Amino acid sequence: MGKITFQQSGVLQKSEKDEKDADKTEILIPLQQQHEELSVPVRTRKAAVNGLCCMAFGLVVLMSGLVLASIYVYRHYYISQLPQENLFQCRVLYEDSVYAPFRGRQELEESVEINLEDNYEQINVPVPHFGGSDAADIIHDFHRGLTAYYDIALDKCYVIELNTSIVMPPRNLRDLLINVRRGTYLPQTYIIQEEMVVVGQVHSVQQLGVFIDRLCGGKETYRLKHRSSRRRIDKREARNCHSIRHLENTFVVETLICDQA
Repeated sequence: MGKITFQQSGVLQKSEKDEKDADKTEILIPLQQQHEELSVPVRTRKAAVNGLCCMAFGLVVLMSGLVLASIYVYRHYYISQLPQENLFQCRVLYEDSVYAPFRGRQELEESVEINLEDNYEQINVPVPHFGGSDAADIIHDFHRGLTAYYDIALDKCYVIELNTSIVMPPRNLRDLLINVRRGTYLPQTYIIQEEMVVVGQVHSVQQLGVFIDRLCGGKETYRLKHRSSRRRIDKREARNCHSIRHLENTFVVETLICDQA
């Protein structure tokens, strides 16, 4: 008898092929989806870089704001917050034998702020009771070596080199005013005069320091120079001059600011 086995072999071969095909697993991914999956890391890196740039810009803006705020607070708050022992209300009697020879002694009032740390003095002179002088604010900046006068009546500022032969340094003036307040010392009652003349306009007061900028910012400002160191000048010579009387030593000083001839 003969056996026909080729059909069975064919079946076995088919079964083996099916098993091999079953062992193979294929996952088909659309081309568009593959492109999207590959592009995700690139977008993530770009977003991270943009985030860092935004964060850096925000930090720069924040630091700039803090710096500007610190300057504003220093100029408008810290500078004006002086200890009480450095604030003085002065009242002194003096004789004016030229302008008021028959009035006897005249009275000068002023308030003084002294800052030892920043080495400057600020003097406020109100309108005098008997006239003959303008109300003014004065800054003596020893660090810059400058003096600024703000004539309140004229609404103008005048700047000149600090005259250390007349103006006491902050510590010396503070000690003097402490003794005057205690009644242990009285300033001399005479008055001396210094004459100054306008020589030009100052267009930028920021370069003159923070204290003078705070006083004269936004106002017409002029530069002065000394004319002479005479004891007194005749009243007729002062027609084109404005007078500011103040105390910054053991005597009263009359500052004459004269227009250009």
